[in-house]
Amino acid sequence: MFETFGFEETTAKQASVVLALILGAIFGFLAERTGFCFRRAVVGEDRRSAAGVWMMALAVAVIGTQWAVSAELITFDEHRFMASDFPVVAIVLGGVMFGIGMVLTRGCVSRLTVLGGTGNLRALLVLLVFAVVAHAMLKGVLAPLRVAVGSLTLDLGPNVSLATLPGGAWLYAGALAGAALITVLRSGNRPLVLLGAALIGALVPLGWVGTGYVLLDEFDPIALESLSFTSPAADSLFYTVASTSISPGFGVGLMGGVLTGAFVAALLFGSFRWQSFESPRQTGRYLAGAALMGMGGVLAGGCTVGAGLSGVPTLSVAAITALLSIALGGKLADHAIRSASGSGAPSTTPTQQPAE
Repeated sequence: MFETFGFEETTAKQASVVLALILGAIFGFLAERTGFCFRRAVVGEDRRSAAGVWMMALAVAVIGTQWAVSAELITFDEHRFMASDFPVVAIVLGGVMFGIGMVLTRGCVSRLTVLGGTGNLRALLVLLVFAVVAHAMLKGVLAPLRVAVGSLTLDLGPNVSLATLPGGAWLYAGALAGAALITVLRSGNRPLVLLGAALIGALVPLGWVGTGYVLLDEFDPIALESLSFTSPAADSLFYTVASTSISPGFGVGLMGGVLTGAFVAALLFGSFRWQSFESPRQTGRYLAGAALMGMGGVLAGGCTVGAGLSGVPTLSVAAITALLSIALGGKLADHAIRSASGSGAPSTTPTQQPAE
């Protein structure tokens, strides 16, 4: 469709950067205001309300994405989520690693990107380490490890998506959205917060349709993408250090947009404040978590947003497995921390929340 716009000096890739900036800025602003966070939804003391926010976004993302598929605006047939060779070991192991890492750093990559825009220096350092490790897994010294673990696959044949099972796509999309909405109704969140969460969810199909339909250029195709943070973080790092030799893409625009949106929200609502590490032990814990998320996010094929909020709405078995594995890793890490401290309380308490 992009070629019908008549642009002569703007390519689809360049336009995708603008699209990503807009989507990222909206996400950053809304995520900062709603406290959008998968870790809190899994192990936080306020997990009921946090789960309501996250599930509201997921329900809208599922319905919106499947509507776009049924309207034949996009298709995921060739997307990596739909590969018949299912790297089950990489996805489960990577998901668990990512889940452990997000508990150690007290936030997954999307949450830490938002916090980075609000002046949290811990979050910014974690993002840097995460990006370095993720890039090493994708294209650097850790790539052989990724290839070796990813080679252990299970052939799913045509059953790579819930849409191929009896009942069809809308049955499972409705079931996922319905289950999510039940959590929303029990969350006790204010309507304005849920509206913000719904708008976050709407960004997912907008991203898919934007890159897969509006910016589709048969002569200069770009990747079908939506909200994600693993590859974008690695791409942004590479672009930062080699911008004279490579051009920015969707991921670079997305990361810049999220940081900007969160920064604007923090300034407007008075939540911007500089924060740093409190001890060497805390620094070590955060760095270890960052490395685990970097390795895990690549092995799992995405983070809580890339494989979760954007991936699950595709009805991909791989994406659903990745999100469940991340949740499992988070639960295991939280249990281990509580056991080690001799406390039955969750690892996140209300008084700790501002230091996130």
